[in-house]
Amino acid sequence: MTKKQTTKSLGKIRRDVSRRSSGGSTRERIVDAALAHFFSHGFRSVTMDDLAAELGISKKTLYAHFTGKTELLEAVLADKFARVSSTLERITRENPHDFSAALHQLLVGMQHELDEIKPPFVRDMRLKAPQVFKTIERRRAQMIERHFGKLFADGQRTGMLRRDVPAKLIIEILLGAVQAIMNPPKIEELGLVPKTAFTGIIKIVLEGALTPKGRRA
Repeated sequence: MTKKQTTKSLGKIRRDVSRRSSGGSTRERIVDAALAHFFSHGFRSVTMDDLAAELGISKKTLYAHFTGKTELLEAVLADKFARVSSTLERITRENPHDFSAALHQLLVGMQHELDEIKPPFVRDMRLKAPQVFKTIERRRAQMIERHFGKLFADGQRTGMLRRDVPAKLIIEILLGAVQAIMNPPKIEELGLVPKTAFTGIIKIVLEGALTPKGRRA
């Protein structure tokens, strides 16, 4: 992305963030702006100075909150995981005894959250922050185990998922596929984006796990 394109993009982000978090703290505004830009265009194309200028704050203020771009990236990812976890927890609460509805809404929720992560971000993670991606893998696995593990166990109790395969094994198969495919090098190699990769993995795993009753639901 050129400097002119970056400036134009950040200008739009500044307007969007100001609408979303006009009452938020300076730190929240910084994280919101960085999240919108990093996930759409990657984090190499914007500097800390760019963010300070576009948010209308001094560089001193920005660096008082974040010592550098890596620390800001980690804050962006923590915020993203908090949002995803909140979404999945809400869906689980709202559908405690309805496997089909919970499964559908969990998949829609995950697709929505993954949709904002574009190829430039995946590329930059591979090239510039492979160590940070290890944190993503760990937290992603915990989230899948927590939410999909409970869902799969409920599915077996209600006859929606086959019972001859332990729910824990289905989760391990899902986690293995996610780890093998949803990483920056493999995503780029396959020409996918996180949203389509996750959707494909879930379809394949469920194809072998759903019972006839589960397929009709």
